[in-house]
Amino acid sequence: MEGKNIRNFSIIAHIDHGKSTLADRLLQITGTIPERKMREQVLDSMDLERERGITIKMTPVRMMYHPNGTFDDSYLTPDKGGQMSKVKSQKLSNSEYVLNLIDTPGHIDFSYEVSRSLKAVEGALLLVDATQGVQAQTLTTLAMAQELGLVIIPVITKIDSNLAQIEDTTREIVTLLKCDPSAILRVSGKTGEGVKELLAVIIERIPPPNEKKMEDTCQALVFDFEYSPHRGVVVYVRVFGGGIKKGDQLLFGVTREAFQTLEVGVFSPEQVAKDALHPGEIGYVVTGLKEPGKALVGDTITSFRNEASVLPGYQHPQPVVWASLYPESQDEFSALRQALMRLKLSDSSLSFEEEMSPTLGRGFRCGFLGMLHLEIVVERLKREYNLELILTAPSIVYEAEFGKEERKKIYSPAQFPSDGTYVAVYEPWAKINIITPLSKVGDIMQLLYVHEAEVGESESFSNDRVRLEALIPLRELMRGFFDEMKSVSSGYASLSYEPYGMKKAQVARLDVLVAEELVSAFSQIVSKHKVYEEAKKIVERLYNLIPPQLFPVKIQGVAAGRILSSKTISALKKDVTGYLYGGDITRKRKLWEKQKKGKKKLKERGRVTIPHDVFLKMIKQE
Repeated sequence: MEGKNIRNFSIIAHIDHGKSTLADRLLQITGTIPERKMREQVLDSMDLERERGITIKMTPVRMMYHPNGTFDDSYLTPDKGGQMSKVKSQKLSNSEYVLNLIDTPGHIDFSYEVSRSLKAVEGALLLVDATQGVQAQTLTTLAMAQELGLVIIPVITKIDSNLAQIEDTTREIVTLLKCDPSAILRVSGKTGEGVKELLAVIIERIPPPNEKKMEDTCQALVFDFEYSPHRGVVVYVRVFGGGIKKGDQLLFGVTREAFQTLEVGVFSPEQVAKDALHPGEIGYVVTGLKEPGKALVGDTITSFRNEASVLPGYQHPQPVVWASLYPESQDEFSALRQALMRLKLSDSSLSFEEEMSPTLGRGFRCGFLGMLHLEIVVERLKREYNLELILTAPSIVYEAEFGKEERKKIYSPAQFPSDGTYVAVYEPWAKINIITPLSKVGDIMQLLYVHEAEVGESESFSNDRVRLEALIPLRELMRGFFDEMKSVSSGYASLSYEPYGMKKAQVARLDVLVAEELVSAFSQIVSKHKVYEEAKKIVERLYNLIPPQLFPVKIQGVAAGRILSSKTISALKKDVTGYLYGGDITRKRKLWEKQKKGKKKLKERGRVTIPHDVFLKMIKQE
C-alpha cells in the first residue's frame, strides 16, 4: 500500500460521548468485521470496559475503504496567524485507502498514553455529544492534539437523540476551534447516519504520512503494548522510518534492551501477521521479552546495528496516588506478588514495592496514575487472579523539609514525621478546569471553598455554561471531590486536571489507638483545619465496627500529641454466678471479685485482634 493512501487518526472524546459506538459503525461500514461478528463496543475487549461503558485499554484497528466518488468539502479554518481562511480538501483517488484508527481512553488518568497515541497519527476526530456539549476532559486532550499539530475534524454525535441540542453544540465548537460551522460534521453512531460522509472527510482532510525513505534506518514509536505468556511482550508501534520485518535485530532506545523480532503484523481488529511493516503503517511487533520494565510507552524501536535517534516526548510515568495492598490471608502473599508482576508486564505505569505492616503482615505499596487506575488494577487482581485483598486508604506523595536543602519524600501516613520534628511539609497541587451550568456555579464555588481550592479565572463557555479554573490540593481532589461535584451539579459538571507543582501544606498525621496500641493501617494525613472533625469521624466508625472484647477497649484519635476524640467499647458481660443457687451471698461476691481482677489483668495485658472485615469496611467507607 502506498503511503499516500494511508490515513492515521484517533478520536478525542469525553467519557460516554459515544466514541466506541462510532468506532463500531466505522468497522461495520468498511466491512472490517462481518455482520455475524458485530457486537457493541467491539474494540473494548475487557469485561470491565464493557460493564462500565468506558475505554481503559487503547486499541488500534486497520480498516480498508474504497470511497464511492468525491465531493467539494471546502470550509473555513484559522491559519497560523489566527486569520480565517478557506481550505479546499484534497481530491480523492479511486484506489483503496488504509484507515488506521487508535481508540484511546477518555479519562484524564491515562493522558500520557493518549498523548503518545496522538503522536502516532496525523489527525483526530473531535467527538462531541449533542446532548451534553463540550466537556472539560475534551479540552485537555484537544490541547494535546493541537500542540502536536494534528488536523482536527469536529464531529457532533448522537444527533438522533430526542435530547440533542445540535445548534447549541455547534456554537460551542465554533467558539472552541474558531472554525466555520460548515466544517462540523453531524453523525449518529447508533443509526449510522452521516458515518459514510465522515469516512470521506477523513480521507480528504487528514494528510497522508510524511515518511522517510524505505532505505533509512528503522524508527518506530511504541504507543502501547500487551503481554502474552507464549510470545512475551507485544508492542504496538507506528513506523516513522525504515521498516520492520520478522527476524530483524532491534533495540529499545530508552531501556537499551535488544531483541529479535519474532513476528510483525496489523490489527484487523485481531492480530494478523504480515511480511513487514513499512513507513506510515501502524501495527504490532512480537519481541519475545518476558521481563517487566523492558517495554515502555513512548519508547522508540530502532535498528540494533544502525541506531536512529529516540523520538522526542518520552516520559517515565509518575504515580499520583499511592495505596498499600495486602492479601486477606498471608498464604496468598506469593500469589499477589506474581499477579502484580504479570500486570506490570502489560501496564508499565503500575509501580510496587514490598512493605511490612505490624497488623496486616506483608504486602505491597503500589503507585497509580489516579483513582480510576487504582480501581481498575484492584478489580483486575480480584477478577483475573481470584485474590481477596485489603486496600489501605489512598494517599499522595508529600515532601518533608528537615533543614537546609534536606527533603524527604513521604509515601504513606506511617512514614509521616511526628509533629515538631520537621521544618515544613510540601504537597502536590493540581490545576483544574470545570465546565458547569450557570445555575450550579454557586454550589460548585462552595464545594471548592470546602476543599481548600484557590479559584482563578472564569468565562462564559456558551449561553448557559461556565468554565471555571482553580488550584486545589491533590489530597482534596482524591477525597471524593469528583463525586461531590457530580452530586451538587446533578451530574452536569465535568472536570479535568493537570499537575501544578508543590506548595507548602498545613497537614497533620492522624493516628488511631485501639486499646492504647497504634494501628498504622488506620493512620491518615489530613488538613489541620479538619483534623478534629476527621478524628471524631474515624473513632465513631471503629466504635461501631470493632466487636466487644472481654475487657473495655478504648479507641482514640490522636494528632500532634493530643487526644482529639475517644470512645470506649464496653466489655462483654458474663454471669459467673449463673450456676449458683441458694447459699450465702459471700460465694457470689468472691466470684465477682475474681472476675473483676481478671478483667483488670486483661485490660493491662490484653490485645485486640481486629477482624479483616473491619479494615475492608473502613476502606470502603473512605
